[in-house]
Amino acid sequence: MRVLGIETSCDDTAAAIYDGDAGLLEHRLATQIQVHQPFGGVVPELAARDHIKTLLPLIDHLLEAPANGGIKPDAVAYTAGPGLAGALLVGASVGAGLAEAWGVPALGVHHMEGHLLAPMLEPDPPATPLLALLVSGGHTLLVDVEAVGAYRILGQSLDDAAGEAFDKTAKLLGLGFPGGPAIARAALNGRPGRFSLPRPMTNRAGLEFSFSGLKTQVRHTAGQHRLEPQTVADIALAFEVAVVETLVIKCLRALRQTGRKRLVISGGVGANARLREQLRCAAGDLGVEVFYPRPELCTDNGAMIAYAGYLRASGILPPPPWDGTFEVRPRWSLEEI
Repeated sequence: MRVLGIETSCDDTAAAIYDGDAGLLEHRLATQIQVHQPFGGVVPELAARDHIKTLLPLIDHLLEAPANGGIKPDAVAYTAGPGLAGALLVGASVGAGLAEAWGVPALGVHHMEGHLLAPMLEPDPPATPLLALLVSGGHTLLVDVEAVGAYRILGQSLDDAAGEAFDKTAKLLGLGFPGGPAIARAALNGRPGRFSLPRPMTNRAGLEFSFSGLKTQVRHTAGQHRLEPQTVADIALAFEVAVVETLVIKCLRALRQTGRKRLVISGGVGANARLREQLRCAAGDLGVEVFYPRPELCTDNGAMIAYAGYLRASGILPPPPWDGTFEVRPRWSLEEI
């Protein structure tokens, strides 16, 4: 079973081919950073237009790559949601159209299931059951995974996702887009202890997240100082530390509640070096193994969609209810799969 995966949920155009015997054959990505950088965030209409321009040439190059050799896939998987409606429709219509032309199944894949499964593409994949922290520009979720395909959301963000807070804080500090890498770079020169920011919702029971208030606190702090390079670095460090410590506290709380001994971290914020190091140390003290996808598979990518599609096209998991059509769901809970 060889599956073409298409990812267009936000601002990255990505595609990949996964083979049931050989594994991940090829994956490619075209970023839209230059398109959205002047605005300090993703502009949905521009994202959809760029997907239209980029997706088919990207797929052509992928299919003709030596690893695939022009072989027609046995199924096409595309991100059906959640995400930006216009962006999702580009990938869904292209994926469904190619599948119709080739006479193969088209399968709509859940974007966050793709992120959750991304560590399964590594040489030492985690076994289930496990706990997953899915943390990206649009989502922050703690998920109890009894088995692949069986998900229970333990907590999620009540407002801004962690990645969204990174983007908005970076824009406020004049650090550019995307915000996660920009904040991390600036924080390397920050002086610890100059600014102290809250760890939201950690002083109460529960596993929900909230980053809107933290972002507001950054705005108040920045408004009280001249934003010289050192001050920007100090605020960036305080913000990064606050987000990371919040995520670590919630993960440890969830691990203790569930008793899971494996923790998966995935999504764009999962590439943050400070988060990886602190979770490795903290989880290690509990005897918990921590698993990450490689950095290029933390951000939105076609490989995770191709793999999730393979599991459903091959019958390992049941196919989505709209197999053969191109329905998209901009809002879609992981528990509804």
